[in-house]
Amino acid sequence: MMERLNIDRKFVPVLATIGVFITLYFYGWLQYKGMRTPQAFLNLFVNNAFLLITSIGMTFVILSKGIDLSVGAMIALTSVVSASLLEHVGLSPFIVLPLMLLMGILFGATMGAIIHFFKVQPFIVTLAGMFIARGMCFFVSLDAIPIHDPFYRTLALYRLPIPFIDKAFLSIGAIIALLVLIVGMYVAHFTRYGRSVYAVGGSEQSALLMGLPVGLIKISVYAISGFCSSLAGIVFSISLLSGHGLYATSVELDAIASVVIGGTLLTGGQGYVFGTLFGVLVTGLIQMLIQFNGNLSSWWTRIAVGALTLIFIAVQSLFATKWKRQAVARSSRTMQTGKPDMSMGDNLSAGSA
Repeated sequence: MMERLNIDRKFVPVLATIGVFITLYFYGWLQYKGMRTPQAFLNLFVNNAFLLITSIGMTFVILSKGIDLSVGAMIALTSVVSASLLEHVGLSPFIVLPLMLLMGILFGATMGAIIHFFKVQPFIVTLAGMFIARGMCFFVSLDAIPIHDPFYRTLALYRLPIPFIDKAFLSIGAIIALLVLIVGMYVAHFTRYGRSVYAVGGSEQSALLMGLPVGLIKISVYAISGFCSSLAGIVFSISLLSGHGLYATSVELDAIASVVIGGTLLTGGQGYVFGTLFGVLVTGLIQMLIQFNGNLSSWWTRIAVGALTLIFIAVQSLFATKWKRQAVARSSRTMQTGKPDMSMGDNLSAGSA
């Protein structure tokens, strides 16, 4: 069937995620009257802005064949430190905001440097980073710190009206998330740096042979993740107007799940930032459906997202195994005949099922 549709196989995971989102949203649209308003759709961006920003940074890390477990703790640390600097030290928000972003970049780059230079597994380094960042939150303050800064309050109350749609709006967090999405898509898919990230994730040894700065790329993707998580922490603290060390628990798992559901392979080298957007939207949509239902526990969100993550990992593994067998068969035929085998090309229309 995919042959007749002329679909490139690399787009199949993303299209599957989009299909799941459309199916779930259509079901909700039929079942619940409240989901038929434009604002219900826009709320997926408003309520999940910080998760989308975090997941975009996580996408770069996973594309490079890494993992970052510290993002949730960095969101909490950013909220606590920014609240403390604003309320207890009295710094201007125009000083606090760039300081928080710089803190995230340095924290991520430090983990990336340890991973590269000391050859430690990313899981171990970022797990340690998670403990350190979460512990630093309570070193700053054991209690929640409310934010009374007028600039933060103005941002929290700001609503961007959507033209030609009555009573529809986007929050400042959603606007920032969409801007980060556009930049992330451009960097990943239209720059030399983005192609280098894919190359490192596909095969680090091949990337070295190509002359790519593998060490710098690995460090930079963790710096990007740190930047995105600290930016998400700023968005989070603006929306709640407070900071606390227990904020954003398990967000790192939500981000990883969103990236995987969005079609990015955990083995690195394949995926799309645009797919991550729909991974986040599917996660948010499941939560919205449960809220509209009213009879189900919020824990069903975790169950549904976990099940979807397992399904997508299984499907990705099946596709990867199938494509690997096709590549081996193509190489074998080429060696036997001395001519390139075009029956199993990269495009599904060329004959691969």
